Amino acid sequence: MYTGNLLGFGLAVSSSAFIGSSFIIKKKGLQRAAACGVRARSGGYGYLLEPLWWIGMLTMVVGEFANFIAYIYAPAVLVTPLGALSIIVSAILAHFLLNEKLGRMGILGCVLCIVGSTVIVIHAPAEHSISSVEEIWDLATQPAFLLYTASAIAVVLFLVLYCEPRYGQTNMMVYIGVCSINGSLTVMSVKAIGIAIKLTLEGSSQVARYQTWIFVMVVVTCIITQLNYLNKALDTFNTAVVSPIYYAMFTSFTILASAIMFKDWSGQSASTIMSVLCGFLTVLSGTMILHSTREPDPQPVSDIYTALSPQISWIVHANGEIWKHKDNDESCPEVVAIIQPDHFR
Repeated sequence: MYTGNLLGFGLAVSSSAFIGSSFIIKKKGLQRAAACGVRARSGGYGYLLEPLWWIGMLTMVVGEFANFIAYIYAPAVLVTPLGALSIIVSAILAHFLLNEKLGRMGILGCVLCIVGSTVIVIHAPAEHSISSVEEIWDLATQPAFLLYTASAIAVVLFLVLYCEPRYGQTNMMVYIGVCSINGSLTVMSVKAIGIAIKLTLEGSSQVARYQTWIFVMVVVTCIITQLNYLNKALDTFNTAVVSPIYYAMFTSFTILASAIMFKDWSGQSASTIMSVLCGFLTVLSGTMILHSTREPDPQPVSDIYTALSPQISWIVHANGEIWKHKDNDESCPEVVAIIQPDHFR
Protein backbone atom coordinates (compact mmCIF):
# COMPACT_ATOMS: atom_id res chain seq x y z
CA MET A 1 0.00 0.00 0.00
CA TYR A 2 1.25 3.48 -0.80
CA THR A 3 2.47 5.57 2.15
CA GLY A 4 0.09 8.46 1.38
CA ASN A 5 -2.88 6.10 1.20
CA LEU A 6 -1.87 4.48 4.50
CA LEU A 7 -1.66 7.86 6.23
CA GLY A 8 -4.94 9.00 4.70
CA PHE A 9 -6.57 5.72 5.74
CA GLY A 10 -5.40 6.15 9.34
CA LEU A 11 -6.66 9.72 9.47
CA ALA A 12 -10.02 8.78 7.93
CA VAL A 13 -10.53 5.96 10.44
CA SER A 14 -9.55 8.26 13.32
CA SER A 15 -11.96 10.87 11.97
CA SER A 16 -14.80 8.33 11.92
CA ALA A 17 -14.00 7.27 15.49
CA PHE A 18 -14.10 10.87 16.74
CA ILE A 19 -17.24 11.81 14.78
CA GLY A 20 -19.08 8.62 15.76
CA SER A 21 -18.21 9.19 19.42
CA SER A 22 -19.28 12.83 19.23
CA PHE A 23 -22.86 11.82 18.34
CA ILE A 24 -23.14 9.76 21.52
CA ILE A 25 -21.44 12.34 23.76
CA LYS A 26 -23.69 15.12 22.44
CA LYS A 27 -26.79 12.99 22.91
CA LYS A 28 -25.81 12.27 26.52
CA GLY A 29 -25.38 16.01 26.99
CA LEU A 30 -28.81 16.65 25.45
CA GLN A 31 -30.37 14.08 27.76
CA ARG A 32 -28.81 15.72 30.81
CA ALA A 33 -29.98 19.15 29.67
CA ALA A 34 -33.50 17.84 28.98
CA ALA A 35 -33.72 16.51 32.53
CA CYS A 36 -33.30 20.06 33.82
CA GLY A 37 -35.27 22.07 31.27
CA VAL A 38 -36.91 22.22 27.83
CA ARG A 39 -35.73 19.70 25.23
CA ALA A 40 -33.82 20.96 22.17
CA ARG A 41 -36.49 19.72 19.74
CA SER A 42 -39.06 21.78 21.66
CA GLY A 43 -37.04 24.97 21.26
CA GLY A 44 -34.88 24.74 24.38
CA TYR A 45 -31.23 25.81 24.48
CA GLY A 46 -30.29 24.47 27.90
CA TYR A 47 -27.78 22.12 26.29
CA LEU A 48 -25.53 25.12 25.63
CA LEU A 49 -24.84 25.18 29.37
CA GLU A 50 -24.06 21.46 29.50
CA PRO A 51 -20.26 20.73 29.47
CA LEU A 52 -20.80 17.23 28.06
CA TRP A 53 -22.47 18.66 24.95
CA TRP A 54 -19.48 20.95 24.35
CA ILE A 55 -17.12 18.00 24.77
CA GLY A 56 -19.09 16.27 22.02
CA MET A 57 -18.78 19.33 19.79
CA LEU A 58 -15.02 19.49 20.40
CA THR A 59 -14.76 15.79 19.55
CA MET A 60 -16.61 16.38 16.27
CA VAL A 61 -14.32 19.31 15.38
CA VAL A 62 -11.26 17.08 15.94
CA GLY A 63 -12.83 14.41 13.74
CA GLU A 64 -13.61 16.84 10.93
CA PHE A 65 -10.09 18.24 11.09
CA ALA A 66 -8.64 14.73 10.78
CA ASN A 67 -10.91 14.11 7.80
CA PHE A 68 -9.71 17.37 6.22
CA ILE A 69 -6.06 16.27 6.57
CA ALA A 70 -6.90 12.82 5.18
CA TYR A 71 -7.97 14.40 1.87
CA ILE A 72 -4.48 15.89 1.54
CA TYR A 73 -2.74 12.50 1.51
CA ALA A 74 -5.28 10.14 -0.03
CA PRO A 75 -7.73 10.26 -2.94
CA ALA A 76 -11.39 11.03 -2.28
CA VAL A 77 -12.35 7.58 -3.54
CA LEU A 78 -10.59 6.18 -0.46
CA VAL A 79 -11.45 8.79 2.20
CA THR A 80 -15.13 9.51 1.50
CA PRO A 81 -16.56 5.94 1.75
CA LEU A 82 -14.71 5.42 5.05
CA GLY A 83 -17.05 7.99 6.58
CA ALA A 84 -19.50 5.10 7.02
CA LEU A 85 -17.30 3.78 9.84
CA SER A 86 -18.59 6.61 12.06
CA ILE A 87 -22.02 4.94 11.89
CA ILE A 88 -20.49 1.72 13.26
CA VAL A 89 -18.80 3.57 16.11
CA SER A 90 -21.99 5.41 17.08
CA ALA A 91 -24.08 2.22 16.82
CA ILE A 92 -21.74 0.25 19.08
CA LEU A 93 -21.40 3.05 21.65
CA ALA A 94 -25.17 3.61 21.62
CA HIS A 95 -25.64 -0.09 22.40
CA PHE A 96 -23.57 0.18 25.58
CA LEU A 97 -24.09 3.79 26.67
CA LEU A 98 -27.61 4.69 25.52
CA ASN A 99 -29.23 1.27 25.80
CA GLU A 100 -30.12 1.33 22.10
CA LYS A 101 -29.86 -2.35 21.34
CA LEU A 102 -27.83 -3.48 18.31
CA GLY A 103 -29.60 -6.56 16.98
CA ARG A 104 -28.41 -9.22 14.57
CA MET A 105 -29.23 -7.12 11.52
CA GLY A 106 -27.31 -4.21 13.05
CA ILE A 107 -24.28 -6.45 13.56
CA LEU A 108 -24.60 -7.62 9.95
CA GLY A 109 -24.64 -3.97 8.82
CA CYS A 110 -21.44 -3.30 10.80
CA VAL A 111 -19.71 -6.32 9.27
CA LEU A 112 -20.71 -5.26 5.74
CA CYS A 113 -19.33 -1.75 6.33
CA ILE A 114 -16.02 -3.17 7.58
CA VAL A 115 -15.70 -5.65 4.69
CA GLY A 116 -16.57 -3.02 2.09
CA SER A 117 -14.12 -0.52 3.60
CA THR A 118 -11.36 -3.13 3.56
CA VAL A 119 -11.96 -3.86 -0.13
CA ILE A 120 -11.85 -0.12 -0.95
CA VAL A 121 -8.61 0.39 1.00
CA ILE A 122 -6.89 -2.55 -0.70
CA HIS A 123 -7.80 -1.46 -4.22
CA ALA A 124 -7.75 2.35 -3.84
CA PRO A 125 -5.55 4.19 -6.39
CA ALA A 126 -2.49 6.15 -5.31
CA GLU A 127 -2.63 9.92 -4.80
CA HIS A 128 -1.05 11.98 -7.60
CA SER A 129 1.90 14.16 -6.69
CA ILE A 130 1.05 17.90 -7.01
CA SER A 131 3.62 20.66 -6.57
CA SER A 132 1.51 23.86 -6.78
CA VAL A 133 -2.00 25.26 -6.69
CA GLU A 134 -1.63 26.06 -10.40
CA GLU A 135 -1.58 22.34 -11.11
CA ILE A 136 -4.83 21.88 -9.20
CA TRP A 137 -6.30 24.87 -11.03
CA ASP A 138 -5.35 23.29 -14.37
CA LEU A 139 -7.15 20.10 -13.28
CA ALA A 140 -10.21 22.10 -12.20
CA THR A 141 -10.36 24.02 -15.50
CA GLN A 142 -9.95 21.05 -17.83
CA PRO A 143 -12.95 20.68 -20.19
CA ALA A 144 -14.26 17.48 -18.59
CA PHE A 145 -14.43 18.93 -15.08
CA LEU A 146 -15.77 22.27 -16.31
CA LEU A 147 -18.60 20.33 -17.96
CA TYR A 148 -19.24 18.49 -14.68
CA THR A 149 -19.21 21.78 -12.71
CA ALA A 150 -21.54 23.51 -15.17
CA SER A 151 -23.92 20.52 -15.12
CA ALA A 152 -23.83 20.43 -11.31
CA ILE A 153 -24.65 24.14 -11.02
CA ALA A 154 -27.45 23.84 -13.59
CA VAL A 155 -29.03 20.89 -11.76
CA VAL A 156 -28.75 22.65 -8.37
CA LEU A 157 -30.40 25.79 -9.76
CA PHE A 158 -33.17 23.69 -11.30
CA LEU A 159 -33.77 21.91 -7.99
CA VAL A 160 -33.74 25.15 -5.99
CA LEU A 161 -35.73 27.39 -8.32
CA TYR A 162 -38.20 24.96 -9.89
CA CYS A 163 -38.44 21.76 -7.84
CA GLU A 164 -38.20 23.09 -4.28
CA PRO A 165 -41.32 25.32 -4.38
CA ARG A 166 -43.35 22.50 -5.94
CA TYR A 167 -41.97 19.25 -4.50
CA GLY A 168 -39.63 20.22 -1.65
CA GLN A 169 -42.07 19.26 1.11
CA THR A 170 -43.05 15.93 -0.46
CA ASN A 171 -39.93 14.60 -2.19
CA MET A 172 -36.71 14.33 -0.17
CA MET A 173 -34.61 13.94 -3.33
CA VAL A 174 -34.90 17.70 -3.92
CA TYR A 175 -33.07 18.66 -0.73
CA ILE A 176 -30.72 15.67 -0.76
CA GLY A 177 -29.83 16.30 -4.39
CA VAL A 178 -28.79 19.88 -3.65
CA CYS A 179 -26.68 18.73 -0.67
CA SER A 180 -25.01 15.85 -2.51
CA ILE A 181 -24.08 17.73 -5.68
CA ASN A 182 -22.78 20.69 -3.67
CA GLY A 183 -20.91 18.25 -1.46
CA SER A 184 -18.91 16.86 -4.36
CA LEU A 185 -17.70 20.36 -5.28
CA THR A 186 -16.96 21.05 -1.61
CA VAL A 187 -14.71 18.00 -1.32
CA MET A 188 -12.77 18.89 -4.47
CA SER A 189 -12.17 22.44 -3.20
CA VAL A 190 -11.30 21.22 0.32
CA LYS A 191 -8.75 18.88 -1.19
CA ALA A 192 -7.24 21.78 -3.18
CA ILE A 193 -7.05 23.95 -0.04
CA GLY A 194 -5.48 21.11 1.92
CA ILE A 195 -2.79 20.61 -0.70
CA ALA A 196 -2.14 24.38 -0.71
CA ILE A 197 -1.68 24.33 3.08
CA LYS A 198 0.62 21.33 2.86
CA LEU A 199 2.79 22.99 0.20
CA THR A 200 2.90 26.22 2.24
CA LEU A 201 4.09 24.35 5.34
CA GLU A 202 6.77 22.67 3.22
CA GLY A 203 8.14 26.11 2.26
CA SER A 204 6.34 26.76 -1.04
CA SER A 205 3.80 29.43 -0.04
CA GLN A 206 0.49 29.31 -1.90
CA VAL A 207 -1.22 32.07 0.10
CA ALA A 208 -0.62 34.85 -2.43
CA ARG A 209 -2.02 32.85 -5.36
CA TYR A 210 -5.54 33.87 -6.36
CA GLN A 211 -6.50 30.28 -7.14
CA THR A 212 -6.23 29.39 -3.46
CA TRP A 213 -8.79 32.03 -2.50
CA ILE A 214 -11.17 31.00 -5.28
CA PHE A 215 -11.19 27.49 -3.81
CA VAL A 216 -11.82 29.01 -0.35
CA MET A 217 -14.84 30.95 -1.64
CA VAL A 218 -16.22 27.83 -3.32
CA VAL A 219 -15.90 25.88 -0.06
CA VAL A 220 -17.67 28.57 2.00
CA THR A 221 -20.51 28.94 -0.52
CA CYS A 222 -21.07 25.20 -0.93
CA ILE A 223 -20.91 24.44 2.81
CA ILE A 224 -23.48 27.13 3.64
CA THR A 225 -25.79 25.77 0.94
CA GLN A 226 -25.27 22.18 2.12
CA LEU A 227 -26.05 22.96 5.75
CA ASN A 228 -29.16 24.92 4.79
CA TYR A 229 -30.70 22.18 2.67
CA LEU A 230 -29.53 19.31 4.88
CA ASN A 231 -31.31 20.96 7.81
CA LYS A 232 -34.44 21.28 5.66
CA ALA A 233 -34.25 17.60 4.74
CA LEU A 234 -33.76 16.46 8.35
CA ASP A 235 -36.53 18.75 9.60
CA THR A 236 -39.02 17.57 6.94
CA PHE A 237 -38.31 13.85 6.52
CA ASN A 238 -37.37 10.82 8.62
CA THR A 239 -33.69 10.90 9.60
CA ALA A 240 -33.40 7.12 9.28
CA VAL A 241 -34.29 7.48 5.58
CA VAL A 242 -32.47 10.75 4.84
CA SER A 243 -29.08 9.66 6.24
CA PRO A 244 -28.39 6.55 4.10
CA ILE A 245 -29.72 8.18 0.92
CA TYR A 246 -27.63 11.29 1.53
CA TYR A 247 -24.55 9.16 2.23
CA ALA A 248 -25.07 7.17 -0.97
CA MET A 249 -25.61 10.19 -3.21
CA PHE A 250 -22.90 12.34 -1.60
CA THR A 251 -20.31 9.56 -1.87
CA SER A 252 -21.30 8.69 -5.44
CA PHE A 253 -21.05 12.28 -6.69
CA THR A 254 -17.76 12.79 -4.82
CA ILE A 255 -16.19 9.69 -6.35
CA LEU A 256 -17.40 10.78 -9.80
CA ALA A 257 -16.06 14.34 -9.38
CA SER A 258 -12.72 13.07 -8.08
CA ALA A 259 -12.39 10.60 -10.94
CA ILE A 260 -12.99 13.42 -13.46
CA MET A 261 -10.84 16.10 -11.84
CA PHE A 262 -7.91 14.11 -10.41
CA LYS A 263 -8.20 11.12 -12.76
CA ASP A 264 -7.99 8.76 -9.78
CA TRP A 265 -8.56 5.67 -11.89
CA SER A 266 -6.24 6.63 -14.74
CA GLY A 267 -4.03 3.65 -15.51
CA GLN A 268 -6.00 1.32 -13.22
CA SER A 269 -7.20 -2.05 -14.44
CA ALA A 270 -10.88 -2.80 -14.90
CA SER A 271 -10.76 -5.37 -12.08
CA THR A 272 -9.38 -2.75 -9.65
CA ILE A 273 -12.09 -0.25 -10.55
CA MET A 274 -14.80 -2.90 -10.19
CA SER A 275 -13.36 -3.97 -6.82
CA VAL A 276 -13.59 -0.39 -5.51
CA LEU A 277 -17.17 -0.04 -6.76
CA CYS A 278 -18.16 -3.38 -5.22
CA GLY A 279 -16.58 -2.28 -1.94
CA PHE A 280 -18.58 0.94 -2.05
CA LEU A 281 -21.83 -0.95 -2.74
CA THR A 282 -21.06 -3.26 0.19
CA VAL A 283 -20.52 -0.27 2.50
CA LEU A 284 -23.73 1.29 1.21
CA SER A 285 -25.67 -1.92 1.92
CA GLY A 286 -24.28 -2.06 5.45
CA THR A 287 -25.16 1.59 6.02
CA MET A 288 -28.76 1.12 4.91
CA ILE A 289 -29.14 -1.99 7.10
CA LEU A 290 -27.77 -0.11 10.12
CA HIS A 291 -30.17 2.77 9.63
CA SER A 292 -33.13 0.47 9.03
CA THR A 293 -32.58 -1.13 12.45
CA ARG A 294 -32.53 2.20 14.31
CA GLU A 295 -35.29 2.78 16.80
CA PRO A 296 -36.95 6.19 16.28
CA ASP A 297 -36.91 8.62 19.19
CA PRO A 298 -40.25 8.70 21.02
CA GLN A 299 -42.44 11.62 20.05
CA PRO A 300 -43.49 14.06 22.75
CA VAL A 301 -47.18 13.98 23.60
CA SER A 302 -47.70 17.43 22.10
CA ASP A 303 -46.57 16.12 18.72
CA ILE A 304 -48.94 13.13 18.75
CA TYR A 305 -52.14 15.14 19.01
CA THR A 306 -52.30 18.25 16.89
CA ALA A 307 -54.85 20.96 17.48
CA LEU A 308 -57.97 20.81 15.36
CA SER A 309 -59.38 23.79 13.54
CA PRO A 310 -61.27 26.08 15.93
CA GLN A 311 -64.08 26.44 13.36
CA ILE A 312 -64.77 22.70 13.09
CA SER A 313 -66.19 20.15 15.56
CA TRP A 314 -66.22 16.41 14.91
CA ILE A 315 -69.70 14.84 15.27
CA VAL A 316 -70.03 11.10 15.93
CA HIS A 317 -73.45 9.89 14.75
CA ALA A 318 -75.46 6.99 16.06
CA ASN A 319 -74.72 4.93 12.96
CA GLY A 320 -70.97 5.22 13.53
CA GLU A 321 -70.28 7.84 10.86
CA ILE A 322 -68.10 10.84 11.65
CA TRP A 323 -68.96 14.25 10.15
CA LYS A 324 -67.31 17.65 10.30
CA HIS A 325 -69.60 20.26 11.83
CA LYS A 326 -68.85 23.93 11.24
CA ASP A 327 -69.75 26.44 13.93
CA ASN A 328 -72.18 28.28 11.60
CA ASP A 329 -73.90 25.05 10.49
CA GLU A 330 -77.26 24.84 12.35
CA SER A 331 -78.28 21.44 10.99
CA CYS A 332 -77.49 18.84 13.65
CA PRO A 333 -78.86 15.30 13.18
CA GLU A 334 -78.93 12.71 15.96
CA VAL A 335 -75.47 12.39 17.45
CA VAL A 336 -73.70 10.29 20.06
CA ALA A 337 -70.85 12.70 20.82
CA ILE A 338 -69.40 16.03 19.73
CA ILE A 339 -65.62 16.30 19.90
CA GLN A 340 -64.43 19.93 20.20
CA PRO A 341 -61.02 21.15 18.98
CA ASP A 342 -59.55 21.23 22.49
CA HIS A 343 -60.44 17.59 23.20
CA PHE A 344 -56.86 16.34 22.79
CA ARG A 345 -55.15 19.21 24.60
